[in-house]
Amino acid sequence: MNAQELRSKTPDQLRDQLVALKKEAFNLRFQQATGQLENTARMRAVRRDVARIKTVLNEMAASAAAN
Repeated sequence: MNAQELRSKTPDQLRDQLVALKKEAFNLRFQQATGQLENTARMRAVRRDVARIKTVLNEMAASAAAN
């Protein structure tokens, strides 16, 4: 997912997606700890998606505060 797609969503949708990604990251950490994780690149992708969502949410908050 890219930043353009995220900017077209509402803040509530972004927060819901953020919660889902954090749950996925939690599950991936457990899979890694137990040796069941096969796609280690997914951890990196999830972490970066979380960062993208947080960045877009902060941009939205800053633009709302500026108006």
